[in-house]
Amino acid sequence: MNAPHSTGAPAAPPAAARPDALLPLLGADEDAVAYFAGVADLDATAPCSHLLEDGIRLASGARLEQFARAASGDAFCFVGEGGEERPVVYVSLDGEAGPLALGLPELLRLCLAVPWWRDAPGRTAGELEAVAGEYRQDVPGLDRRRDRAARALGLGPAGLPSGAAALARLAELSRGPVAAACRVVGSEGEVFDPLFGALHARP
Repeated sequence: MNAPHSTGAPAAPPAAARPDALLPLLGADEDAVAYFAGVADLDATAPCSHLLEDGIRLASGARLEQFARAASGDAFCFVGEGGEERPVVYVSLDGEAGPLALGLPELLRLCLAVPWWRDAPGRTAGELEAVAGEYRQDVPGLDRRRDRAARALGLGPAGLPSGAAALARLAELSRGPVAAACRVVGSEGEVFDPLFGALHARP
């Protein structure tokens, strides 16, 4: 089949290049929902049900806005004012919290590259390979589902970080100034424990 002739008009930018384009797709696109809610445990399909427990807030006083949740009830939250470029903090019902990404696109790339990121802290490289292998056994067609979700969101499978790079970025955020600015406190003023107290894998 011949390729269509160019009309001279600029091509529409991918979804990831347009402000605040990802979150609606994340909650409605069939391929995106199948991967993120079904594989990566990031469910953005019912925004009205995504409400933090009373009293959970940022120590800085900045806004903490939940936009998705895990099956456990843990929360994915934006920090501050703005759109999808805001830092993302994960708030666990177990009293742990910490930054995952600087912006929704980075979070989604993390989940596409390493959907088992919650199991990373303290594990050796060999142990992480075993975790990845278990995921692949438990999720038939994992790579195909990942690639379809990435394309649906305009992220592109070829542009995803390696698993090692994605986890290194998590480690960087967990010990840097972003973590200090994103401290979460509970209703009694208790400071949540760091989400990744031992993210660096042993050799």
